[in-house]
Amino acid sequence: MINKIVTSMAQAVAGIKDGDTVMVGGFGNSGIPYQLVAALHQLQVRDLVIISNNAGVREEGISALLRDRMVRKLICSYPRSAGSIWFERLYEEKAIELELLPQGTLSERMRAGGAGIGGFFTRAGFGTALAEGKETRIIDGQGYVLENALKADVALIKAERGDRWGNLTYNTAGRNFNPVMATAATLTLVEVDFIVDLGDLDPESIVTPGIFVDRLIQTTADNL
Repeated sequence: MINKIVTSMAQAVAGIKDGDTVMVGGFGNSGIPYQLVAALHQLQVRDLVIISNNAGVREEGISALLRDRMVRKLICSYPRSAGSIWFERLYEEKAIELELLPQGTLSERMRAGGAGIGGFFTRAGFGTALAEGKETRIIDGQGYVLENALKADVALIKAERGDRWGNLTYNTAGRNFNPVMATAATLTLVEVDFIVDLGDLDPESIVTPGIFVDRLIQTTADNL
């Protein structure tokens, strides 16, 4: 019987190790797997590469990982977040690497990683510092930059509903980067608001099929 539900956040993040590349879902404050990130923080692993849209807020989420110097490199679109000083401090100290990407390029690089595509050419960033060191090409008179696929060892994502097979649906803007991250990681860990019975999810509404999910846990105060 397939059952991907685990009973604690510690069990959910078990096996994440020093040096892993970790994708973290969310956009602003929407669709962020806060409890999974908190469980990752408790592991106190080091030298992580974090792939995310932004770098957390205040002392929450990715900001806590940065504060405690658990992150070696950040790949994102918005490293500066409201109320959080930790990325800026680390960057000024040259204690963290940054790979800055346009938001659409970030999303498409992850999609390419999940689809088994090695890379793609995009006009975004051509002729700017973002293209330095990358292959460029003129196509139909327009300049393009080659962007390689992004993959990860682990993805931490948030969904609204999931069943024991790992099928997922999302709540409006909470969908954001979460579905594409689920496809681009070797190990996908999911925090959901509700676990439902098999058959309760409309097959036409399932966004992430369970084949992309490895572990599933419901968000509750008892799971910390």
